[in-house]
Amino acid sequence: MLAALTSRRVERLPDEVRLEGRILFLAEDPALVRQQLEGTDLDWRPGMKLRDDISTDEITPAYICYYYDETLGEFPYLGLKCADAFPVARGSVRRGGFVASVSGKRRGKGSSREQSPYAEMCAGIKLVIAESIERIYRENCQNLGLLTTTDFSIIDKVRRGEAIPLSAFTAGEGEITRGIIEYGGLFNFNVARSQGRVQLTPPGTPPRPMTLGEKIIARHWVVDPSRAKIGVPAVKPGDEGFVVTDIRFSHEYVTPMAAIFFEQLVGPDEKVFDPGSILMFRDHLTFLGEAMTPERVKEGLLDVALQLEQKQRRFAEKHGIKLYGELRLGRHGSEAICHSKILEGHAQPGMVIIGSDSHTPHAGAIGCVAFGVGTTAIFNSWLTKDVRISVPETVKIVVRGKKPDNVTAKDFMLEILRHPYVKSGQAIGKLVEYGGDAVESLSVDERATMTNMTAEVGGFTGYVAPDAKTVAYLMEYRGMSRAAAERLCEGLESDPGAGYCDVIEIDAGAMRPMLALPGDPGNGLSLGDAGERVRVDIAYAGSCTAGKKEDMDMYARVLSEAAARGERVAPWVRFYIQSGSQDVKRYCEERGYLELFTKVGATFLEPSCGACINAGPGVSKSRDEVTISAINRNFPGRSGPGRLYLANPFTVAASAIAGYITEWRPGMALAPTE
Repeated sequence: MLAALTSRRVERLPDEVRLEGRILFLAEDPALVRQQLEGTDLDWRPGMKLRDDISTDEITPAYICYYYDETLGEFPYLGLKCADAFPVARGSVRRGGFVASVSGKRRGKGSSREQSPYAEMCAGIKLVIAESIERIYRENCQNLGLLTTTDFSIIDKVRRGEAIPLSAFTAGEGEITRGIIEYGGLFNFNVARSQGRVQLTPPGTPPRPMTLGEKIIARHWVVDPSRAKIGVPAVKPGDEGFVVTDIRFSHEYVTPMAAIFFEQLVGPDEKVFDPGSILMFRDHLTFLGEAMTPERVKEGLLDVALQLEQKQRRFAEKHGIKLYGELRLGRHGSEAICHSKILEGHAQPGMVIIGSDSHTPHAGAIGCVAFGVGTTAIFNSWLTKDVRISVPETVKIVVRGKKPDNVTAKDFMLEILRHPYVKSGQAIGKLVEYGGDAVESLSVDERATMTNMTAEVGGFTGYVAPDAKTVAYLMEYRGMSRAAAERLCEGLESDPGAGYCDVIEIDAGAMRPMLALPGDPGNGLSLGDAGERVRVDIAYAGSCTAGKKEDMDMYARVLSEAAARGERVAPWVRFYIQSGSQDVKRYCEERGYLELFTKVGATFLEPSCGACINAGPGVSKSRDEVTISAINRNFPGRSGPGRLYLANPFTVAASAIAGYITEWRPGMALAPTE
């Protein structure tokens, strides 16, 4: 840890807290929300329906995250959709004098953006109450010092202005989480840890059969940071501690806010610890100028967003950190989307990787424990190189059988996301181990689709055990010798007898291409059961999830057949294909895909997160527009105000040609008909 922390003084919070202020109930009925914002307290009782599944996209829509200071307090819940309305206006929460915010199940799902709880804090919210709370959002709240609970009895205590024992928020937590809450946040806790005021008890778990995820965590466990003692014989679910990271990365949505924290709390002249293991990316907003509405440009939001790039670039240069930047000479786009480049160029089997994005588990495709964290955790990792962890339980998802030719890993995930176990939130915060012969038959690219979308499952991370395909991938992408690649993979499998909290089995042979209806990736159904014919305005093929080499092969397979029949993109459809990295673009160039895409009327885009985060070509402009997309999530407002359907790459390409959401089958005609 940095020496600058040893002289700083921090204190624990009092044993009791008193929260004085109003309570905001985020109800399904927009009239009830407006009523509270206009000054009338709601006499809420159980039975009055609260909004479930509030995503961080709704708490702070993507364009709000261009801000990274206390200005965020003007914006919480601007994207909150209640029925068909958006009842929250700028500044209304802050003006309302609310001290607590209450909602239903799966609060804070989706993106790892810490701007969401920070915006709530800056608006005066000190307590979040929900039936269940997603892991990253909950950790972000704790790291910032925002109290959370699933105990609805606390509502009446707040209403009465009673003193509430701090233990009400720490009960059942491990010693580290309890300490973070008691010290009012992760930074203060780490200061106390660096000064020896916090003594962590190493896990006393005896040797036991472990899952692959548990093995990797045990190997990285921080036993004694002062002597760089790392690794324990075994861990079990519930063990809490810190693990040393192999790679820490962030992008321009998060780096500036973390940099501000670093400069304000540590000092402008201090340096990050081990900059060689830190990576930064300018990958989210490189097409923003093409997607931002004229109204938001007039508000100055484009200028605000450009400051993110400048702040990150200056910080990276100052600290000697590798930055994958944006393209120059007037070209929009980036060197690579962070997840794509981490897998292509940096991740190795057995690593622990943290990133400022919920889709960090992408790298689990080659047997890493890779997970998303918030801004405060990234900032603290620049000081300590470690990150806190409570060992999760492991759920095993086994996909067996031979899948049909037009079924992909994306369909596996849409099927998994609608499974009752996942749909009910039981997978939240768990290690997700993907296996079975259908998974083993997938390429690393396709496995990455599955591990990437562990974020939508709500899991802590997802991984696939390394095998011969992993070895071949490392040889191709890293130029490793076979012997070196095989050494990295040795011992990286779950032990016989390892414990799983649940096992989900799926028959790939019975599957058909899937479609997720607008609003949530869990709204999946077989494409053949979709009912009415849905006309498409936009087809978007890309993002980290669907911009890999094998995804490009799928688009090209559909489009080459269409081109041979003289078919083109339907006249009313805007079809965008966006690669995940320059490596993928070069792959497309070598195989003639770029010429093919142009021939049929598709627009190829340089790498960027783009439309996936409402920041590039492919976003909808009105509520009436329909998009078919291969991205990972379709929460309200995620990619514009329109209706966003999720499907596999074959379906997206076929739908672009047909003009309607269409299941692709080899050799089928797709000529559009009105």
